[in-house]
Amino acid sequence: MATEDKNRATAAAILPLVGGAANVSSVVHCMTRLRLGLHDRSLVDDEALKALPAVMGVVEDDTYQIVLGPGTVARVTPEFEKLVREGRAAAPEPAVPTEPAPTAAAELTAQGAAIKAARKAKNATPFKLFLRKIANIFVPLIPALIGCGIIAGLNGLLKNLGWLTSVTPALGAMASGFMALIAVFVGYNTAKEFGGTPILGGAVAAIIVFPGVADIEAFGQKLSPGQGGVLGALGAAVLAVYVEKWCRRWVPEALDVLVTPTLTVLVSGLVTIFGLMYVAGEVSTAIGDFANWLLSNGGAGAGLVLGGFFLPLVMLGLHQALIPIHTTLIEQQGYTVLLPILAMAGAGQVGAALAVYLRLPRNESIRRTIKSALPAGLLGVGEPLIYGVSLPLGRPFITACVGGAFGGAFVGFFNQLGSSVGSTAIGPSGWALFPLLDGNHGLGTTIAIYAGGLLVGYLAGFVATYFFGFSKDLLAEFNVSQEPAVSTVAATGTPTAPVTDPAPEPARA
Repeated sequence: MATEDKNRATAAAILPLVGGAANVSSVVHCMTRLRLGLHDRSLVDDEALKALPAVMGVVEDDTYQIVLGPGTVARVTPEFEKLVREGRAAAPEPAVPTEPAPTAAAELTAQGAAIKAARKAKNATPFKLFLRKIANIFVPLIPALIGCGIIAGLNGLLKNLGWLTSVTPALGAMASGFMALIAVFVGYNTAKEFGGTPILGGAVAAIIVFPGVADIEAFGQKLSPGQGGVLGALGAAVLAVYVEKWCRRWVPEALDVLVTPTLTVLVSGLVTIFGLMYVAGEVSTAIGDFANWLLSNGGAGAGLVLGGFFLPLVMLGLHQALIPIHTTLIEQQGYTVLLPILAMAGAGQVGAALAVYLRLPRNESIRRTIKSALPAGLLGVGEPLIYGVSLPLGRPFITACVGGAFGGAFVGFFNQLGSSVGSTAIGPSGWALFPLLDGNHGLGTTIAIYAGGLLVGYLAGFVATYFFGFSKDLLAEFNVSQEPAVSTVAATGTPTAPVTDPAPEPARA
């Protein structure tokens, strides 16, 4: 089957299982997930979706998220959008009811709406909504960060080897061009996310990277192009949105097209130049200094905490707060020293999954899930193992975090010894992070430390799960065959009811 046909077939299989085109209100995707806004969550068939070969798992948050994996999701999403558009175009006009719906039906509808609203309200705290906005600003930039990061790594390797000296300057330009202007893209996305005119947000953020700011003095110091970085761009664009909204409210319509953009750029630009650039520059420097101090002095202890608690942060959605920090470190140092440590959480998941596979030899269902999800887990896509294996079992999720803690401690220990291990981009993890690695002691040393951390994470996650991940009750509940037993009526003359397992449910830790 051609790739296009395969992607369209996947999209076509998903659409009816989420209630059809009429039930889909929005379609977006991130690195690994198809994120759908749905009118009626009750129309979704979760189990049928999970059974699709291309689906690695499902997650429900403010949107319904179908895990398809990197690469696949970027190809399936356009096909899914086409099918949604085609389905809406072909749908008949809804009939106008001639008489009121029965009271019982109306009550059930109201109850369903109340349940849906309560679920959304639970996940719609102001802090989480703010973090989602931050994520929506930076996630679209990840493909460019990855591509430029890999080119930067290739360019560094060629320079060290002394090869293709006439090509390396061009590769350097390709790798650095995006990072030199990343503030503009951040400003554009920020204004779009906060409800302003995107190009005005980009225009204000462009001031930060304009070379001419070097001639301007603020707080008794000369400014430097890029000072404040992505944090300054973020603040400048948010300010531009508020100025623009104020202008829309008070400026007469006849003058709006001239006055509003002018005042937006003027007011926001002046505040950015004579305030935000300096303040954001100090904050960015403090973030870089703190990250370096933490790993230089905390070392193994800091790595233990970061690697061990990253998965719970992901479960709570709080990991999104780290995205601007990673981007700031990449801007300042060329790589983020935090990501390789946080990636050890995935290594702990892999080790835990292998232990579960051995500890549950009779549970064909879980073993099949592990075999299908393990390759993705090795490449840093952890959702299938988390939501399909460790989290439903309970204890193995905790022991997987232990594996991540030990892997993080290993990488953190070498940071304390002076060998920094970093990533030139954000997004990939696991084995997929190898092409993006960078450090201060050469590529060979950096790769060796990161690989050592992965091995420690695998081993610690496996050992912790194998020996401490299962209670007797947990083993008794899950180490059973999922297939019905063969009837013994022919042998004994007494019919025996087929033995079936109870439906799995989240186990006690």
